[in-house]
Amino acid sequence: MAANFTRQNTVHKEQMKKKKILVISDHPLSPSGVGTQTKYMIEALLKTNRYKFLCLGGAIKHHDYTPQKVDPWGEDWVIFPIDGYGSHEVIRSILQNEKPDALWFMTDPRFYGWLWEIENEIRSNLPMVYYHVWDNFPVPYFNSLFYESTDEVVCISKVTKEILDKAAPDVSSCYLPHAVNSAVFHPAKTQEEMAAAKESRKTLLGDPSDKYYNPNKKIFFWNNRNARRKQSGTLIWWFKEWLDKVGHDKAMLVMHTDARDQHGQDLPHIIEHIGVHHGQVKLSTTKVAPEELANVYRSIDYTINISDAEGFGLATLESLACGKPIIVNMTGGLQEQVTDGQNWFGWGIQPASKTVIGSLQVPYIYEDRISQNEFETMLTKAIKLSKKKYGEMSSAGIEHVEKNYNFENYENKWIETMDRVIEEHGSWENRKLYNRWHLLEVA
Repeated sequence: MAANFTRQNTVHKEQMKKKKILVISDHPLSPSGVGTQTKYMIEALLKTNRYKFLCLGGAIKHHDYTPQKVDPWGEDWVIFPIDGYGSHEVIRSILQNEKPDALWFMTDPRFYGWLWEIENEIRSNLPMVYYHVWDNFPVPYFNSLFYESTDEVVCISKVTKEILDKAAPDVSSCYLPHAVNSAVFHPAKTQEEMAAAKESRKTLLGDPSDKYYNPNKKIFFWNNRNARRKQSGTLIWWFKEWLDKVGHDKAMLVMHTDARDQHGQDLPHIIEHIGVHHGQVKLSTTKVAPEELANVYRSIDYTINISDAEGFGLATLESLACGKPIIVNMTGGLQEQVTDGQNWFGWGIQPASKTVIGSLQVPYIYEDRISQNEFETMLTKAIKLSKKKYGEMSSAGIEHVEKNYNFENYENKWIETMDRVIEEHGSWENRKLYNRWHLLEVA
């Protein structure tokens, strides 16, 4: 009887043992789209009380490299600040000391060149789950080996799922788009939220004595990294030339981003140089909490994203959730945000041309380029849209997000996916569905 009790107790403890996930991504507390979605995914799994996380918090500058416990999760969520995205030595050390049950990583595979070099060391002991963001055709067949070196590929958009199915049809995969938390990102509902949005809009409009002040001007919002493919400098230039035609008091552009970036442009210099520093273009450079960001969305009229390539584009989804229509380049995941195939929740601009870029590591990437004329046409449609049509478009966008990017569904799907992967593939002593190498001594 005693022996049987011991065995049952051992089984119970094994069942109660939390699964440990090693995460490689943008720092999950950073404001980037990748970081935000990483945070959402981790929090969803933590709520089950069946998981714990070790995160390599990369892609940002660190002032302190001390491991950080995230409140209120304590030991269940620890972030290790690193430069870049990691290295052979970092991963090997964690595997040896922590023995995680799965490796989860996200963003472009070219950031993980070193990871694929030791894929055999990792996958022989634990499964690899990749949140795939490749966002444009033609199919990157040169990535096939990356996809085939993972146990599960999770795709953030219909475009990425189609790409994966063609490049690596035998790899297990699923479609799981980004989502926004409707408890945070929603239209102003209370008197307090309405008052806060009104005050925020007043602040954005500026001083009534300003040269181009107009309380009725439309406010366009841009929330992105200041990176080359995001077209931050081009946006300012095109917006200025459009204002030259319709009047500099008719609209303004608010850009929520870093003013200067080594991978982007010197935006204050551009703004000053082309003469849109009288309130036509304003920079918002302070990092804010999601609740504050939601208030900004409520205070503007439209959100813009004319990026040449975009895996998904979280800012435009946040904007729709707050009832603000969008103007986007029809590329990557932006395509399925702005329309469901029947209804439009803003304006999508079909690319006028494609450009090919690449490197020794990445043979080719196609980027979608819109025309200035088409962009200006959409801006004009936006400022001329009737109040009734605006309200209809706003309501439709909110419903679109609730139906297709439901946060509760997102959380449940991540739990389902990670549970399935760990159950099907096992780890360490119970590793399944992976053919390990075995060295045999021969005479």
